[in-house]
Amino acid sequence: MDHEEVLALFDRRMRRDARPDAAGARVEREGDVVRQVGEDHDWNGVLWSDLDDATADAAIAAQVRYFGTLGREFEWKAYAHDRPGDLGRRLRSAGFTAEPEEAVMVARVQDLPADIALPEGVRLLPVTDPAGVDLVVDVHEQAFGTSGAGLRQRLLAQLTQDSETVSMVVAMAGDLPVCSARMELNPGTEFAGLWGGGTVTAWRGRGIYRALVAHRARIAAGLGYRYLQVDATDQSRPILQRLGFAVLTTTTPYVYPPQRNDREAQHGNAATEHTR
Repeated sequence: MDHEEVLALFDRRMRRDARPDAAGARVEREGDVVRQVGEDHDWNGVLWSDLDDATADAAIAAQVRYFGTLGREFEWKAYAHDRPGDLGRRLRSAGFTAEPEEAVMVARVQDLPADIALPEGVRLLPVTDPAGVDLVVDVHEQAFGTSGAGLRQRLLAQLTQDSETVSMVVAMAGDLPVCSARMELNPGTEFAGLWGGGTVTAWRGRGIYRALVAHRARIAAGLGYRYLQVDATDQSRPILQRLGFAVLTTTTPYVYPPQRNDREAQHGNAATEHTR
């Protein structure tokens, strides 16, 4: 896999020319910034930018004003190779808060192992209805320790309005959900994205996460995708590397909370500042 070639393809297809990832969302271009705008439960934020020292601060301020008028929390998803080189510092100065850095990892689908090896008594359950979404959210809340309310809303909407863009699965030990994951499909591109993979604490280290990667790789291969992409945490990165994923770059989410006083924001008197 040619690193520079795949990175350029990723930037072009998944960021600059991105399509909305939810039925109620839209992708907009404002100057050299591409953003997604949706409902409160959708991902709202900046997908791509092409800025320099002279244009960055004004572009950042424009996005703060724009999302402020909507009352939306939003995220500026900054990548290590984005310009200018001090973009992260500028975002922090404007009131954004940096979340932990993630590794953007990519593998050719044809290079990934396809064997799905599960512990005895564990089975995979494809998610096709609201009851399945509840299982996904249950695992999410246990594995990551955060509320899954917004995730439930997004997944239910996607399942009912745009089901061809998502594939979800839960690993079940009897009636107990122990691991879940989803794959975001991007029709017309070469990339499918792995998201939300998590295992409850008591079931970690048994190869279930690896099995769910293989399960999703099989589906992606059948649909003709060339690459799987994932924003990996430090916990999943070593597993993905052993499976054949390579680091393209890193990404840091910079989040800005909703502005509570839109009138002050429009007049520049409010302090100038959240995923997939």
